[in-house]
Amino acid sequence: MSFVKTSDGAKIFYKDWGTGQPIVFSHGWPLSSDSWEASMLFFAMRGYRSVAHDRRGHGRSSQTWDGNEMNTYADDLAAVIEARDLREMVLIGFSTGGGEVARYIGRHGTERVAKIVLVSAVPPFMLKTADNPGGVPIQAFDEIRAGSLADRAQQYRDFADGPFFGNNRPGADVSQGLRDEFWREGMQSGHRNAYECIKAFSETDFREDLERFDVPTLVIHGEDDQIVPFAVGGQASAPLIAGSTFTPYPGAPHGLTMTLKDRFCADVLAFIDGTAEGSSASTRDAVTTS
Repeated sequence: MSFVKTSDGAKIFYKDWGTGQPIVFSHGWPLSSDSWEASMLFFAMRGYRSVAHDRRGHGRSSQTWDGNEMNTYADDLAAVIEARDLREMVLIGFSTGGGEVARYIGRHGTERVAKIVLVSAVPPFMLKTADNPGGVPIQAFDEIRAGSLADRAQQYRDFADGPFFGNNRPGADVSQGLRDEFWREGMQSGHRNAYECIKAFSETDFREDLERFDVPTLVIHGEDDQIVPFAVGGQASAPLIAGSTFTPYPGAPHGLTMTLKDRFCADVLAFIDGTAEGSSASTRDAVTTS
């Protein structure tokens, strides 16, 4: 297996498929790079180089005791990017991975970046605070922490069977295999790592990071996202990113990269190729809604 060693000695597992312009994928909590395999294959078969890593404490990467926060996650992503000498890349971040991508831009800039995609992503700031009154109350994240400590194996089953893929909605039909895969990947994560990652994705303020985005950015978010609410996530992020394109998915759940993978991959391909269409919206500096 392939690993990059970080400055603190952690080993970060990565996959590197195909050749061409690099597309770098950052995964959600509590998953691994395996959650991106369908998208990676789609793009690798179309002349792109698909690269994805397991966040520290997740998948096959080191289960370090410390470093389970966004600054370190972003620096680990930078270590993989620099070790593989990736340039003119497209960065795609899903859920917690969207926070990782945003913090990477905040700390390392866009010198190596051509375009960015945030999908079902946790930026700009999930937590309800005095200056973020529309956020999610801390009690919701405390409940996730309590569930993790009580029985995280069952917690992951409950997420997969219900809100993550929207399988608790009338008419939903998410395969047992996809739900089982969520559980398998989740249980690969270290218990402390996944527990501390809850704080990282919920309490990190990415608003200043988004202000540093200066390359074309596509923001995708499901309107029925029960994990990162639509109004808290993509709808709030897009106006903070100059010139971004915002693409809501009506009725779509959090895990749309898997349940709607064909549409998602087609939309991202059109964005990368410069063939996406949209109409102007008055949010900030020509933010576009498509």
